[in-house]
Amino acid sequence: MEIRTLRYFLAVAREENMTRAAELLHVTQPTLSKALKALEDELGKKLFTRHSFSIRLTDEGMLLRNRAEDLVSMADRIEREFISLDDITGGDLYFGLAESSQIRYLAREIRAFRQTYPCLRYHITSGDTEQVVEKLDKGLLDFAVLAETPDEARYESLVFPESEEWGLVMPEDDRLASKKAIHVDDLLGLPLFCSEQNWKNDIPRWAGERMEALHLEGSFRLAYNASIFAKEHLGYLLTFNNLVNTSPGSGLSFRPLSPRLETRLYLVWKKYQAFSPIAERFLSQLTAAFV
Repeated sequence: MEIRTLRYFLAVAREENMTRAAELLHVTQPTLSKALKALEDELGKKLFTRHSFSIRLTDEGMLLRNRAEDLVSMADRIEREFISLDDITGGDLYFGLAESSQIRYLAREIRAFRQTYPCLRYHITSGDTEQVVEKLDKGLLDFAVLAETPDEARYESLVFPESEEWGLVMPEDDRLASKKAIHVDDLLGLPLFCSEQNWKNDIPRWAGERMEALHLEGSFRLAYNASIFAKEHLGYLLTFNNLVNTSPGSGLSFRPLSPRLETRLYLVWKKYQAFSPIAERFLSQLTAAFV
């Protein structure tokens, strides 16, 4: 199975049209059709269903698309890394980031790093632990930022300088906005928003035995989206401070949890990972800044 053939496959899957895909790939339509037929024969599965004016993926085609995207991304990354081996002014760095205001420390180090390596290119993927760790394990990322303690058997890590403080986001005119801090009893019977990861790992540390009495109304991976629902009085958002705008006049308020609940952030990478030269240099700078 050739990378070129997978590029052909992904182009057709994206365009859902053989003619448009051939034009974008700068190949003839017969050449493209022959390559895709050979791919189907190699895998022993039908990858497309053809309609009058479009082409759709079969279930097997959907599976291949997910795998092919990772393989092509990895091939592109390898090519860029080898091109940049002799480039002392830059290269590519790949990050998977959890949502946190602590990302500002990473951004500051990238800005400082670019003063020495002006041709640095960096690529950011955002998501929860499950999403970014999957890409890290596949070798699609150099580093991931996690809002939970990493598995020391699989990853090396650096701890960010500060902790994240948990609290409740609610409409400015809500009765709880008049409180200085939020206790577990304040949330009983209320519809709550939180990420699934934090609902399982962080909130139980705070709620203890009362956890079963709390009601998760909906789970969100992005705090901003959840804040929109909170603003419309659909529920209350449990999240880190400073992730959404809760300044006066924003329509939202933030109140810290009591007792105080904090989460540390970690920059992680795979154990025994073979870094590109630019990634090694960046890790050295970051280690000096964080330790």
